[in-house]
Amino acid sequence: MEEILQVKNLKKTFKLSRKQRKLEGGAATKKAVDDLSFTAYKGEIFGLLGPNGAGKTTTLRMLATLIKPDGGDAVIDGKSIVSDPYGVRSKIGFLTSELKLEDFFTPNYLYGYFSRLYNVPEDVAAERKKKMFESFGIDKFAEVKVANLSTGMKQKLSIVISLVNDPDFIIFDEPTNGLDVLTAKTVTDYLAELRANGKTVILSTHIFSLIEKLCDRVGVIIDGRLVALDTLANLTAEKNLEDKFFDLYKSVKEER
Repeated sequence: MEEILQVKNLKKTFKLSRKQRKLEGGAATKKAVDDLSFTAYKGEIFGLLGPNGAGKTTTLRMLATLIKPDGGDAVIDGKSIVSDPYGVRSKIGFLTSELKLEDFFTPNYLYGYFSRLYNVPEDVAAERKKKMFESFGIDKFAEVKVANLSTGMKQKLSIVISLVNDPDFIIFDEPTNGLDVLTAKTVTDYLAELRANGKTVILSTHIFSLIEKLCDRVGVIIDGRLVALDTLANLTAEKNLEDKFFDLYKSVKEER
């Protein structure tokens, strides 16, 4: 299998506010990501599984070059997040649940804007928009302002916008968070379709069923450290994923 991502000893520490220090036992800083290393292969869905605050989002933000690591590096399709962040951005799609779409714009306008931002030829953008708008049911709402779209439709529009450049490497942070069951299924079906088309998807989640349904390999992250990394089949050979996760979680907490 061909590697498309190499994560090498990533580290990130944040300074804590006075309020946060009380929650962290008085510590002035917190290691959000602690010496994280893993690889991902072309055409697979790789899942980062962990509780809230484990370091999943921080890891994905570093991979997307939104924040700089304090140490280590990651190379995506030959581009370093440290030395060539602009090169990385040209190759990836990134979706976060915190993506905010301006209320007064329409799906048509936003798709056109981001297509031009990525220098997608007009004819290619038009063909791609038609296909994706139809797939996600956005075509009927193409001229409706974002303010008047449902939460699920906004999420589907966010996914479409994040993929305007047709990237081979896609980062999704909690892709089904807060979605109703119908919209969530639309999203998970599309993630599986991306893999079938040879794309690589890195996703973070705390939802066991999402990992079990989609992921080829899983990295379990707790307190910023990768405590397990294997294929889903190997990881769940003796116990189901939920039981395996809580065994790991208990072990990590007992060590500390």
